[in-house]
Amino acid sequence: MLKVPKGKVTTYKELAESVGLKNGQRVIGRIMNQNQYPVIIPCHRVVKSDGNVGGYAYGQDVKTSLLSKEGVKIKNGKVLNFERSVYRF
Repeated sequence: MLKVPKGKVTTYKELAESVGLKNGQRVIGRIMNQNQYPVIIPCHRVVKSDGNVGGYAYGQDVKTSLLSKEGVKIKNGKVLNFERSVYRF
């Protein structure tokens, strides 16, 4: 199982490519939206390629709060120091 470490984020694109889905960002988004185990599979750590936090089944405020509690700095809906925060598989 691919898992993004606490305090890091990855992108929908990065995750799609890591499992062999070229241009599969939307597929990953739909899969993340269906996640029934958000504590076990931390889908809140998947963000947009431009650093925007993006959507979350439980709301963007919850996603932002979870990421902030893990040490990811966010301002105005964007991950600060995005390139240093991205986990690449």
